[in-house]
Amino acid sequence: MEGTLDMTDDDVREDLGPDPSLLLVDDDEPFLKRLARAMERRGFEVRTAGSVAEGKALALARPPAFAVVDLRLEDGNGLDVVEALRERRPDARIVVLTGYGAIATAVAAVKIGATDYLAKPADANDVTDALLSRASALPPPPENPMSADRVRWEHIQRVYEQCDRNVSETARRLNMHRRTLQRILAKRSPK
Repeated sequence: MEGTLDMTDDDVREDLGPDPSLLLVDDDEPFLKRLARAMERRGFEVRTAGSVAEGKALALARPPAFAVVDLRLEDGNGLDVVEALRERRPDARIVVLTGYGAIATAVAAVKIGATDYLAKPADANDVTDALLSRASALPPPPENPMSADRVRWEHIQRVYEQCDRNVSETARRLNMHRRTLQRILAKRSPK
């Protein structure tokens, strides 16, 4: 989670403005706790939620200036939290996180009102940069982007899960031979 920022933590605190409230919504509890601690050190006033229902309740009760929302939660889609927050606080800066990055979901997140979209694993520096970047400036590229092999593997895993772990159906949708797919699925994930 920790690393060096291009700017100091004091610079981050200055960029937060008058309302440093931040809502973190993720069902991965260890990740949520680490990110919350890291964001508090950067000056954010953090509230956390582990589900869509809890996230929507917090967003409606006290709409934060900033939010980081996981796309896939156990009880539904994180975009529901984004919509609820956007209705209550149109100026909120919202970043959507997901382990299943795809262009279609990125477009959907931005259309609903997300400021940015980050693929997991994202660290506190990536999240801070995305939350504080302005529309006119592109955030810097990640320091450790996923390799092309890892991106391919993630995509295959996502389609495999969407096909209810059916190898034949996954192979058909990916336009690949079933045995080739079986070999890929039997290997460990690339770095």
